[in-house]
Amino acid sequence: MDVIVAHDRSELLAARAALGVGASAGDEGPGTLALVPTMGALHEGHRSLIRHARERAGHVAVSIFVNPLQFGPSEDFSRYPRTFDADLEVCAAEGVELVFAPAADEIYLPDRQVGVSSGRMGTIVEGAFRPGHFDGVLTIVLKLFNLVRPDVAVFGQKDAQQLAMIRRMVADLNLPIDIVGAPTVREPDGLALSSRNRYLSAADRATALALSAALREGAAHKRPEDVLGAAHAVLDAAAVADPPLALDYLSLVDPATFDAVGEDHEGEAILVVAAKVGGTRLIDNVVLTLAP
Repeated sequence: MDVIVAHDRSELLAARAALGVGASAGDEGPGTLALVPTMGALHEGHRSLIRHARERAGHVAVSIFVNPLQFGPSEDFSRYPRTFDADLEVCAAEGVELVFAPAADEIYLPDRQVGVSSGRMGTIVEGAFRPGHFDGVLTIVLKLFNLVRPDVAVFGQKDAQQLAMIRRMVADLNLPIDIVGAPTVREPDGLALSSRNRYLSAADRATALALSAALREGAAHKRPEDVLGAAHAVLDAAAVADPPLALDYLSLVDPATFDAVGEDHEGEAILVVAAKVGGTRLIDNVVLTLAP
């Protein structure tokens, strides 16, 4: 079957009817729909999300929308890669049945007033460096949920705080959607796959590898103090490289709240990092288990 491309609500409704979405019961039955929300520029990480979605539902939809609401005034909205034709080829190759690719005026009214507040969790860690970012993320995700009406939605663990906040929004607002987190996909050198990796020069990339290296070093330890110390050592060395790595944050956080864990924390935690190399900002994380 060819990929159905929908640009507005009426086309979405027609696509759902054509696919028979909602026509059968069962958590993973033929009438169920899994959504993979993206901003396009699809890569192997997105392919992995699509494959996870395929395992969870009878049909798979991908949304492609570069969301202006989650970009700050000095961020890269205007230069964010837009590769729609290539994205459609990826979707077709992965067996996606529906692509929702709305224009901005289909999503946001000119006098938009109501959105989603990300609460306190939206102001810490990543949110402290990108004020309003998570309000924009949650607003577009809720809109996509309301428009596409999936049974399942799949997000990457690479954006760990985003994933945690979407799970919290679904719980707080009683949304009947199963949120699935898929593992981070990495390039052979360890760099987490990102649409922004294409901005990196060869020299930038060599420095950027310090992010994944720091996470590996930190994850080799069990006590919070040792985890952070080992990771900081790698990042400190990268800070004097050419080009240098400019660290925004390195934090060891609780997976549910993203508050920093204490020295006596035991069990699961996430080591999260964000830094700039040249003009490119990258994030990464690793899930680990702490013990005394």
